[in-house]
Amino acid sequence: MSDKMKSNYRIQGATGDWEVVIGLEVHAQVTSHAKLFSGASTEFGAEPNNQVSLVDAAMPGMLPVLNAECVRQAVRTGMALNAVINPWSRFDRKNYFYADLPQGYQISQLYHPIVGEGSIEIDVEEGVTKTIGIERIHLEQDAGKLMHDQHPTRSYIDLNRCGVALMEIVSRPDMRSPHEAGAYLRKLRSILRYVGSCDGNMEEGSMRADVNVSVRKPGDPLGTRTETKNVNSVRFVMAAIEYEANRQVDVLESGGAIVQETRLFDPDKVETRSLRSKEDAHDYRYFPDPDLLPLELTADFLRECEDSLPELPGAKRRRYIDALGLPPYNASVLTAEKETAQWFETLLREAAAVQGKSEGDVAKQASNWLISDLFGALNRLGKDIDDSPVSPAQGAELLGLIADGTLSGRLAKEVFELMLETGDDPSKIVEERGLRQTSDTGAIEAVIAEVMVANADKVAEYRDGKDKLFGFFVGQTMKASGGKANPAVVNELLKKALS
Repeated sequence: MSDKMKSNYRIQGATGDWEVVIGLEVHAQVTSHAKLFSGASTEFGAEPNNQVSLVDAAMPGMLPVLNAECVRQAVRTGMALNAVINPWSRFDRKNYFYADLPQGYQISQLYHPIVGEGSIEIDVEEGVTKTIGIERIHLEQDAGKLMHDQHPTRSYIDLNRCGVALMEIVSRPDMRSPHEAGAYLRKLRSILRYVGSCDGNMEEGSMRADVNVSVRKPGDPLGTRTETKNVNSVRFVMAAIEYEANRQVDVLESGGAIVQETRLFDPDKVETRSLRSKEDAHDYRYFPDPDLLPLELTADFLRECEDSLPELPGAKRRRYIDALGLPPYNASVLTAEKETAQWFETLLREAAAVQGKSEGDVAKQASNWLISDLFGALNRLGKDIDDSPVSPAQGAELLGLIADGTLSGRLAKEVFELMLETGDDPSKIVEERGLRQTSDTGAIEAVIAEVMVANADKVAEYRDGKDKLFGFFVGQTMKASGGKANPAVVNELLKKALS
């Protein structure tokens, strides 16, 4: 991402610079085995219309029953976002007709949401953070899904998703670049996954974003916004913002006006296109749902929700920096995903036990190896950390062999590649393949003598003052020893031999 995509992002038009104003409405599917108002399953991938209760299908006389787990997850999410939790909230009917909405209305929360204002802190640039406001979180039902590719002239409806619980997380229009929107979405996804209230799987549709974009001259009032619906990846959100912002500038500079409307993002053409004019809230004819009592949360329930929260990524990052002495970059990378942090903490615990040291003493070594060596290998193999061929215990054993001098850095990389290939423990590989580092001064002196004889001309140059050749002799000695010579011993003996 170029610098212009960061906090100082501006679009340069014919009439000067334009500022982009961005707000996101994120729909996050609540982690629950049942739907918001019925007992139907929420498992992904079922055959169409196999997870539809009589309530979901809007059969006459069927009454909704609120799922307490969905309420709990929404409250826990609000707490994780430093948001106000409303002890009293209410469900409304949002009336509109659409083919995949059997009831003819959606049960949602407009006027009295379960969660009020909160905030997320994002990393904008190295050492620079920004707070993005959260306006509200409300619970609502998802709609079904229209399928247009099953028949040449007809569309089919799958109601499996109908009634699934969603948290709609509405940001303030505080973002000013695609980069900031991407950072916000990644941070929000990370928090949801830490809390366990949403799996954040954008490919499966369990997290998607409506992207609100407007442009203005810096310092002017807010411009007319458009809303690009159901964007399902961070990359697509950023691309949609960039395209839509540039489109709006072109329209305004050519004398046109921005129409408040709903748009779709085409990932193949990397562009947005108009879907329908934007309705105002009164067009939906909201009114309180007569089948549902207001939701009142007790102090005990709120306390239980708060007590159930894990250590969140921001707090974990600060602990890694303050207690473990990790560089901010390492701490940010390791805490970005819940699974990575769990893997690292297991590695850290095992490495400290193997080396007989405190976790703080081995933290930097462990974090550097994980970020550089293991992440590099996983990227190459196309695997996630949960599918790593090397376990935290094996990683800790490898770090121990480096720390006690059994392996040099070069040998450790060779052993690591064999661990990835075979799944064997590093100590087994070292013994079976004779890869142990040697500190035998007699053996190393013999190798050095051979190198000096083979490079007598360079020995003379070194002794005439060409000190930079020392690295050459180190490399030749290590090569001649098959990488098994202890580098520290090699350096010490070479200095004596060449002096």
